[in-house]
Amino acid sequence: MKENKKMSLTIKILLGLILGIVFGIIANAAFDKSVNESIIKWMLGPIGAIFLRGIKMLVVPLVLCSLIAGTASVGDVKKLGRVGIRTLVYYTLTTAVAITLAIILASVIKPGTGGTGLLSNVGEFKAAEAPFIMDVFVNMIPTNPIKSLVEGEMLQIITFSILFGIAATMIGKPVEPVINIVKQINEVLLKIIGIVMAFAPAGVFALISKVIMIQGADVLVKLLKYGVTIILVLALQAIVVYGLALKFIGRVNPIKFFKKFWPVMVVAFSTSSSNATIPVNLETCEEKLGVPNSIASFTIPLGATINMDGTAIMQGVATVFIAQVYGLPLTINQLMMVVITATLASIGTAGVPGVGLITLSMVLQQVGLPVEGISLVLGIDRILDMIRTAVNVTGDAAATVIMSNLENELDLDVYNDFKEVELEKVS
Repeated sequence: MKENKKMSLTIKILLGLILGIVFGIIANAAFDKSVNESIIKWMLGPIGAIFLRGIKMLVVPLVLCSLIAGTASVGDVKKLGRVGIRTLVYYTLTTAVAITLAIILASVIKPGTGGTGLLSNVGEFKAAEAPFIMDVFVNMIPTNPIKSLVEGEMLQIITFSILFGIAATMIGKPVEPVINIVKQINEVLLKIIGIVMAFAPAGVFALISKVIMIQGADVLVKLLKYGVTIILVLALQAIVVYGLALKFIGRVNPIKFFKKFWPVMVVAFSTSSSNATIPVNLETCEEKLGVPNSIASFTIPLGATINMDGTAIMQGVATVFIAQVYGLPLTINQLMMVVITATLASIGTAGVPGVGLITLSMVLQQVGLPVEGISLVLGIDRILDMIRTAVNVTGDAAATVIMSNLENELDLDVYNDFKEVELEKVS
Protein backbone atom coordinates (compact mmCIF):
# COMPACT_ATOMS: atom_id res chain seq x y z
CA MET A 1 0.00 0.00 0.00
CA LYS A 2 1.39 3.38 -1.00
CA GLU A 3 1.76 5.72 1.94
CA ASN A 4 2.09 9.46 1.28
CA LYS A 5 3.16 11.23 4.46
CA LYS A 6 3.70 14.96 4.48
CA MET A 7 5.87 16.75 6.99
CA SER A 8 3.65 18.68 9.41
CA LEU A 9 3.79 22.47 9.49
CA THR A 10 4.84 22.30 13.14
CA ILE A 11 7.96 20.26 12.26
CA LYS A 12 8.72 22.62 9.37
CA ILE A 13 8.64 25.60 11.73
CA LEU A 14 10.95 23.84 14.18
CA LEU A 15 13.36 22.99 11.36
CA GLY A 16 13.25 26.61 10.20
CA LEU A 17 14.19 27.70 13.72
CA ILE A 18 17.11 25.24 14.02
CA LEU A 19 18.44 25.94 10.53
CA GLY A 20 18.14 29.69 11.18
CA ILE A 21 20.24 29.43 14.34
CA VAL A 22 22.89 27.33 12.56
CA PHE A 23 23.00 29.66 9.55
CA GLY A 24 23.21 32.73 11.79
CA ILE A 25 26.16 31.34 13.78
CA ILE A 26 28.04 30.30 10.61
CA ALA A 27 27.39 33.62 8.86
CA ASN A 28 28.47 35.64 11.90
CA ALA A 29 31.72 33.68 12.17
CA ALA A 30 32.58 33.25 8.48
CA PHE A 31 31.34 36.36 6.66
CA ASP A 32 32.42 39.98 6.87
CA LYS A 33 30.03 42.44 8.47
CA SER A 34 29.28 44.01 5.08
CA VAL A 35 28.32 40.63 3.61
CA ASN A 36 26.00 39.88 6.52
CA GLU A 37 24.43 43.31 6.20
CA SER A 38 23.77 42.67 2.50
CA ILE A 39 22.22 39.25 3.22
CA ILE A 40 19.96 40.82 5.84
CA LYS A 41 19.06 43.78 3.64
CA TRP A 42 18.24 41.85 0.48
CA MET A 43 16.96 38.52 1.80
CA LEU A 44 16.45 37.86 5.50
CA GLY A 45 15.13 41.31 6.41
CA PRO A 46 12.36 41.41 3.78
CA ILE A 47 11.31 37.78 4.33
CA GLY A 48 11.07 38.23 8.10
CA ALA A 49 9.29 41.57 7.77
CA ILE A 50 6.72 40.18 5.32
CA PHE A 51 5.91 37.28 7.66
CA LEU A 52 5.61 39.59 10.68
CA ARG A 53 3.43 42.08 8.80
CA GLY A 54 1.22 39.25 7.59
CA ILE A 55 0.52 38.24 11.19
CA LYS A 56 0.25 41.78 12.53
CA MET A 57 -2.30 42.79 9.89
CA LEU A 58 -4.71 40.30 11.48
CA VAL A 59 -4.29 41.32 15.11
CA VAL A 60 -6.62 44.33 15.35
CA PRO A 61 -9.52 43.00 13.22
CA LEU A 62 -9.26 39.56 14.83
CA VAL A 63 -9.27 40.94 18.39
CA LEU A 64 -12.24 43.18 17.54
CA CYS A 65 -14.32 40.47 15.87
CA SER A 66 -13.41 37.60 18.19
CA LEU A 67 -14.09 39.65 21.33
CA ILE A 68 -17.44 40.92 20.06
CA ALA A 69 -18.49 37.45 18.91
CA GLY A 70 -17.17 35.78 22.04
CA THR A 71 -18.76 38.25 24.46
CA ALA A 72 -22.10 38.05 22.65
CA SER A 73 -21.87 34.24 22.65
CA VAL A 74 -21.63 34.09 26.44
CA GLY A 75 -25.27 35.10 26.62
CA ASP A 76 -25.02 35.91 30.34
CA VAL A 77 -23.57 39.21 31.56
CA LYS A 78 -23.09 37.79 35.08
CA LYS A 79 -21.02 34.91 33.73
CA LEU A 80 -18.87 37.32 31.71
CA GLY A 81 -18.21 39.38 34.84
CA ARG A 82 -17.27 36.26 36.78
CA VAL A 83 -14.83 35.10 34.12
CA GLY A 84 -13.39 38.61 33.80
CA ILE A 85 -12.72 39.03 37.51
CA ARG A 86 -11.20 35.56 37.83
CA THR A 87 -8.95 36.19 34.84
CA LEU A 88 -7.73 39.58 36.09
CA VAL A 89 -6.98 38.17 39.56
CA TYR A 90 -5.16 35.17 38.06
CA TYR A 91 -3.06 37.31 35.70
CA THR A 92 -2.08 39.71 38.50
CA LEU A 93 -1.12 36.90 40.88
CA THR A 94 0.99 34.99 38.34
CA THR A 95 2.84 38.20 37.41
CA ALA A 96 3.57 38.89 41.08
CA VAL A 97 4.78 35.29 41.52
CA ALA A 98 6.99 35.62 38.43
CA ILE A 99 8.82 38.73 39.60
CA THR A 100 9.13 37.39 43.16
CA LEU A 101 10.79 34.23 41.79
CA ALA A 102 13.08 36.43 39.68
CA ILE A 103 14.21 38.50 42.65
CA ILE A 104 14.79 35.45 44.87
CA LEU A 105 16.86 33.54 42.30
CA ALA A 106 18.83 36.62 41.22
CA SER A 107 19.64 37.33 44.87
CA VAL A 108 20.86 33.75 45.31
CA ILE A 109 22.79 33.38 42.02
CA LYS A 110 24.16 36.97 42.13
CA PRO A 111 24.69 37.41 38.34
CA GLY A 112 26.05 40.96 38.77
CA THR A 113 28.62 40.24 41.48
CA GLY A 114 32.13 41.03 40.24
CA GLY A 115 30.75 42.68 37.12
CA THR A 116 32.14 46.16 37.68
CA GLY A 117 34.17 45.76 34.51
CA LEU A 118 30.94 45.96 32.55
CA LEU A 119 30.48 49.58 33.67
CA SER A 120 32.86 50.70 30.90
CA ASN A 121 30.09 49.74 28.46
CA VAL A 122 27.47 51.89 30.18
CA GLY A 123 25.90 54.41 27.86
CA GLU A 124 22.90 56.68 27.98
CA PHE A 125 19.37 55.36 28.07
CA LYS A 126 16.35 57.65 28.00
CA ALA A 127 14.05 56.83 30.88
CA ALA A 128 10.30 56.51 30.48
CA GLU A 129 8.08 58.15 33.03
CA ALA A 130 5.96 55.69 34.97
CA PRO A 131 2.26 56.30 34.24
CA PHE A 132 -0.06 57.20 37.08
CA ILE A 133 -2.02 54.02 37.80
CA MET A 134 -5.41 55.77 37.57
CA ASP A 135 -4.47 57.11 34.13
CA VAL A 136 -4.15 53.50 32.96
CA PHE A 137 -7.78 52.85 33.87
CA VAL A 138 -8.99 56.15 32.40
CA ASN A 139 -7.17 55.52 29.12
CA MET A 140 -8.88 52.15 28.75
CA ILE A 141 -11.98 54.05 27.56
CA PRO A 142 -11.58 55.17 23.95
CA THR A 143 -12.79 58.64 22.97
CA ASN A 144 -12.71 57.55 19.33
CA PRO A 145 -12.94 53.77 18.72
CA ILE A 146 -11.97 54.17 15.06
CA LYS A 147 -8.78 55.99 16.05
CA SER A 148 -8.05 53.24 18.60
CA LEU A 149 -8.36 50.62 15.86
CA VAL A 150 -6.09 52.57 13.51
CA GLU A 151 -3.42 53.11 16.19
CA GLY A 152 -3.71 49.59 17.63
CA GLU A 153 -4.53 50.70 21.20
CA MET A 154 -5.25 47.20 22.51
CA LEU A 155 -6.79 48.06 25.89
CA GLN A 156 -9.17 50.50 24.24
CA ILE A 157 -10.09 48.00 21.52
CA ILE A 158 -10.73 45.33 24.16
CA THR A 159 -12.93 47.68 26.20
CA PHE A 160 -14.99 48.76 23.18
CA SER A 161 -15.38 45.19 21.89
CA ILE A 162 -16.55 43.87 25.26
CA LEU A 163 -19.04 46.72 25.66
CA PHE A 164 -20.34 46.09 22.12
CA GLY A 165 -20.78 42.38 22.87
CA ILE A 166 -22.49 43.04 26.20
CA ALA A 167 -24.90 45.51 24.60
CA ALA A 168 -25.67 43.01 21.82
CA THR A 169 -26.38 40.35 24.45
CA MET A 170 -28.77 42.68 26.27
CA ILE A 171 -30.65 43.56 23.07
CA GLY A 172 -30.94 39.92 21.99
CA LYS A 173 -32.61 38.71 18.77
CA PRO A 174 -32.90 42.03 16.87
CA VAL A 175 -29.10 42.26 16.56
CA GLU A 176 -28.41 38.57 15.82
CA PRO A 177 -27.81 39.33 12.09
CA VAL A 178 -25.06 41.81 13.05
CA ILE A 179 -23.38 39.31 15.39
CA ASN A 180 -23.62 36.61 12.69
CA ILE A 181 -21.80 38.91 10.25
CA VAL A 182 -19.08 39.52 12.83
CA LYS A 183 -18.74 35.75 13.38
CA GLN A 184 -18.45 35.16 9.62
CA ILE A 185 -15.74 37.84 9.33
CA ASN A 186 -13.97 36.11 12.21
CA GLU A 187 -14.04 32.81 10.29
CA VAL A 188 -12.49 34.51 7.24
CA LEU A 189 -9.74 35.97 9.42
CA LEU A 190 -8.99 32.54 10.87
CA LYS A 191 -8.65 31.16 7.34
CA ILE A 192 -6.20 33.95 6.50
CA ILE A 193 -4.18 32.87 9.54
CA GLY A 194 -3.83 29.44 7.92
CA ILE A 195 -2.56 31.04 4.73
CA VAL A 196 -0.03 33.25 6.52
CA MET A 197 1.20 30.38 8.69
CA ALA A 198 2.05 28.37 5.59
CA PHE A 199 4.97 30.79 5.20
CA ALA A 200 5.98 30.49 8.87
CA PRO A 201 9.03 28.20 8.33
CA ALA A 202 10.68 30.74 6.01
CA GLY A 203 9.67 33.63 8.28
CA VAL A 204 11.04 31.95 11.41
CA PHE A 205 14.29 31.07 9.60
CA ALA A 206 14.78 34.69 8.49
CA LEU A 207 13.94 36.26 11.86
CA ILE A 208 16.20 34.06 13.99
CA SER A 209 19.06 34.15 11.45
CA LYS A 210 19.01 37.94 11.48
CA VAL A 211 19.28 38.10 15.28
CA ILE A 212 22.15 35.59 15.50
CA MET A 213 24.05 37.17 12.60
CA ILE A 214 23.95 40.59 14.28
CA GLN A 215 24.50 39.55 17.89
CA GLY A 216 27.02 36.74 17.47
CA ALA A 217 28.30 34.69 20.40
CA ASP A 218 30.53 37.29 22.12
CA VAL A 219 27.73 39.17 23.82
CA LEU A 220 26.31 35.90 25.15
CA VAL A 221 29.62 35.01 26.83
CA LYS A 222 29.97 38.40 28.55
CA LEU A 223 26.49 38.27 30.06
CA LEU A 224 26.19 34.49 30.38
CA LYS A 225 25.40 34.44 34.11
CA TYR A 226 22.72 37.11 33.73
CA GLY A 227 21.17 35.32 30.75
CA VAL A 228 21.22 31.92 32.42
CA THR A 229 19.51 33.37 35.51
CA ILE A 230 16.67 34.81 33.45
CA ILE A 231 16.27 31.62 31.42
CA LEU A 232 16.19 29.55 34.62
CA VAL A 233 13.41 31.70 36.12
CA LEU A 234 11.48 31.68 32.83
CA ALA A 235 11.66 27.87 32.77
CA LEU A 236 10.45 27.66 36.38
CA GLN A 237 7.54 29.98 35.63
CA ALA A 238 6.50 28.14 32.46
CA ILE A 239 6.95 24.57 33.65
CA VAL A 240 6.43 24.67 37.42
CA VAL A 241 4.10 27.63 38.06
CA TYR A 242 1.88 27.13 34.99
CA GLY A 243 2.11 23.35 35.32
CA LEU A 244 0.94 23.42 38.95
CA ALA A 245 -1.81 25.91 38.10
CA LEU A 246 -3.09 23.68 35.29
CA LYS A 247 -2.95 20.63 37.55
CA PHE A 248 -4.49 21.98 40.75
CA ILE A 249 -6.62 24.95 39.64
CA GLY A 250 -7.55 23.85 36.13
CA ARG A 251 -7.66 20.13 37.03
CA VAL A 252 -6.12 19.06 33.70
CA ASN A 253 -2.95 17.24 32.66
CA PRO A 254 -0.21 19.88 32.09
CA ILE A 255 1.88 17.51 29.95
CA LYS A 256 -0.88 17.37 27.35
CA PHE A 257 -1.07 21.16 27.38
CA PHE A 258 2.63 21.60 26.63
CA LYS A 259 2.64 18.86 24.00
CA LYS A 260 -0.08 20.68 22.06
CA PHE A 261 1.01 24.25 22.73
CA TRP A 262 4.74 24.20 21.95
CA PRO A 263 4.30 25.20 18.26
CA VAL A 264 2.78 28.50 19.42
CA MET A 265 5.80 29.01 21.69
CA VAL A 266 8.05 28.64 18.63
CA VAL A 267 6.07 31.33 16.77
CA ALA A 268 6.19 33.62 19.83
CA PHE A 269 9.94 33.00 20.14
CA SER A 270 10.60 33.99 16.54
CA THR A 271 8.32 37.06 16.45
CA SER A 272 9.11 38.40 19.96
CA SER A 273 5.59 39.84 20.02
CA SER A 274 2.68 38.72 22.19
CA ASN A 275 0.28 40.70 20.00
CA ALA A 276 1.56 39.12 16.80
CA THR A 277 0.98 35.67 18.32
CA ILE A 278 -2.68 36.34 19.23
CA PRO A 279 -4.10 34.78 16.01
CA VAL A 280 -2.10 31.54 16.37
CA ASN A 281 -2.75 31.37 20.11
CA LEU A 282 -6.50 31.75 19.59
CA GLU A 283 -6.55 29.07 16.90
CA THR A 284 -4.58 26.59 19.02
CA CYS A 285 -6.64 27.15 22.19
CA GLU A 286 -9.91 26.63 20.33
CA GLU A 287 -8.96 23.90 17.86
CA LYS A 288 -6.36 21.88 19.78
CA LEU A 289 -7.05 22.52 23.47
CA GLY A 290 -10.85 22.47 23.38
CA VAL A 291 -11.44 25.99 24.71
CA PRO A 292 -14.74 27.65 23.66
CA ASN A 293 -14.45 30.80 21.58
CA SER A 294 -16.52 32.73 24.12
CA ILE A 295 -13.70 32.42 26.68
CA ALA A 296 -10.60 32.29 24.45
CA SER A 297 -11.63 35.45 22.58
CA PHE A 298 -11.72 37.26 25.91
CA THR A 299 -8.72 35.88 27.83
CA ILE A 300 -6.15 35.70 25.00
CA PRO A 301 -6.32 39.34 23.78
CA LEU A 302 -6.57 40.54 27.39
CA GLY A 303 -3.55 38.43 28.38
CA ALA A 304 -1.48 39.69 25.45
CA THR A 305 -2.09 43.19 26.78
CA ILE A 306 -1.77 42.88 30.57
CA ASN A 307 -0.22 39.47 31.34
CA MET A 308 3.53 39.90 30.87
CA ASP A 309 5.07 37.36 33.25
CA GLY A 310 8.19 36.89 31.13
CA THR A 311 8.74 40.64 30.96
CA ALA A 312 8.24 40.93 34.74
CA ILE A 313 10.88 38.23 35.26
CA MET A 314 13.38 40.16 33.15
CA GLN A 315 12.70 43.33 35.14
CA GLY A 316 13.21 41.54 38.46
CA VAL A 317 16.49 39.87 37.46
CA ALA A 318 17.78 42.97 35.63
CA THR A 319 17.07 45.23 38.61
CA VAL A 320 19.00 42.98 41.00
CA PHE A 321 21.76 42.50 38.39
CA ILE A 322 22.22 46.26 37.85
CA ALA A 323 22.21 46.90 41.61
CA GLN A 324 24.91 44.24 42.09
CA VAL A 325 27.09 45.60 39.27
CA TYR A 326 26.94 49.10 40.75
CA GLY A 327 27.45 47.72 44.27
CA LEU A 328 24.16 49.20 45.51
CA PRO A 329 22.39 46.73 47.82
CA LEU A 330 18.59 46.75 47.71
CA THR A 331 16.56 46.85 50.92
CA ILE A 332 13.49 44.71 51.56
CA ASN A 333 11.30 47.77 51.01
CA GLN A 334 12.97 48.45 47.65
CA LEU A 335 12.52 44.82 46.59
CA MET A 336 8.83 45.02 47.53
CA MET A 337 8.59 48.19 45.45
CA VAL A 338 10.14 46.33 42.49
CA VAL A 339 7.42 43.65 42.76
CA ILE A 340 4.61 46.21 42.92
CA THR A 341 5.96 48.52 40.21
CA ALA A 342 6.80 45.75 37.74
CA THR A 343 3.38 44.12 38.27
CA LEU A 344 1.56 47.40 37.64
CA ALA A 345 3.86 48.31 34.73
CA SER A 346 2.83 45.13 32.93
CA ILE A 347 -0.75 46.42 32.73
CA GLY A 348 -1.20 48.12 29.40
CA THR A 349 2.32 47.31 28.22
CA ALA A 350 2.31 46.93 24.45
CA GLY A 351 2.99 43.36 23.35
CA VAL A 352 5.75 44.32 20.94
CA PRO A 353 9.49 43.54 20.78
CA GLY A 354 11.74 45.39 23.23
CA VAL A 355 9.06 47.13 25.28
CA GLY A 356 10.35 45.44 28.46
CA LEU A 357 13.37 47.78 28.48
CA ILE A 358 11.08 50.80 28.59
CA THR A 359 9.14 49.49 31.57
CA LEU A 360 12.44 48.47 33.21
CA SER A 361 13.45 52.14 33.27
CA MET A 362 10.30 52.86 35.32
CA VAL A 363 11.23 50.17 37.84
CA LEU A 364 14.82 51.41 38.18
CA GLN A 365 13.67 54.98 38.77
CA GLN A 366 11.23 53.81 41.41
CA VAL A 367 14.01 52.22 43.51
CA GLY A 368 16.68 54.84 42.85
CA LEU A 369 18.99 52.85 40.56
CA PRO A 370 20.76 54.51 37.59
CA VAL A 371 18.68 54.12 34.45
CA GLU A 372 21.90 54.11 32.39
CA GLY A 373 22.44 50.58 33.75
CA ILE A 374 19.95 49.35 31.17
CA SER A 375 22.72 49.61 28.58
CA LEU A 376 24.46 46.75 30.45
CA VAL A 377 21.78 44.31 29.31
CA LEU A 378 20.95 45.79 25.90
CA GLY A 379 23.29 43.48 23.99
CA ILE A 380 21.69 40.23 25.13
CA ASP A 381 18.13 41.50 25.57
CA ARG A 382 17.01 40.83 22.00
CA ILE A 383 17.57 37.08 22.38
CA LEU A 384 16.10 36.97 25.90
CA ASP A 385 13.10 38.93 24.63
CA MET A 386 12.31 36.04 22.30
CA ILE A 387 12.32 33.53 25.18
CA ARG A 388 10.22 35.65 27.54
CA THR A 389 7.64 36.27 24.83
CA ALA A 390 7.17 32.50 24.58
CA VAL A 391 6.54 32.45 28.35
CA ASN A 392 4.10 35.37 28.08
CA VAL A 393 1.88 33.63 25.54
CA THR A 394 2.10 30.32 27.42
CA GLY A 395 0.74 32.07 30.49
CA ASP A 396 -2.17 33.45 28.45
CA ALA A 397 -3.07 30.02 27.10
CA ALA A 398 -2.73 28.29 30.48
CA ALA A 399 -5.09 30.86 32.02
CA THR A 400 -7.53 30.32 29.15
CA VAL A 401 -7.63 26.55 29.74
CA ILE A 402 -8.01 27.04 33.49
CA MET A 403 -10.88 29.55 33.16
CA SER A 404 -12.63 27.28 30.67
CA ASN A 405 -12.53 24.28 32.98
CA LEU A 406 -13.60 26.36 35.99
CA GLU A 407 -16.69 27.23 33.93
CA ASN A 408 -17.10 23.54 32.96
CA GLU A 409 -16.85 24.51 29.28
CA LEU A 410 -13.51 22.92 28.36
CA ASP A 411 -13.94 20.13 25.80
CA LEU A 412 -11.93 17.46 27.62
CA ASP A 413 -12.19 15.03 24.71
CA VAL A 414 -10.32 17.51 22.50
CA TYR A 415 -7.90 18.49 25.26
CA ASN A 416 -6.98 14.89 26.12
CA ASP A 417 -6.64 13.78 22.50
CA PHE A 418 -2.97 12.72 22.21
CA LYS A 419 -2.83 12.53 18.40
CA GLU A 420 -0.04 14.33 16.59
CA VAL A 421 -0.63 18.06 16.80
CA GLU A 422 0.24 20.59 14.17
CA LEU A 423 -0.78 24.09 13.32
CA GLU A 424 -3.66 24.28 10.87
CA LYS A 425 -2.66 23.60 7.30
CA VAL A 426 -3.95 25.54 4.35
CA SER A 427 -6.67 23.49 2.70
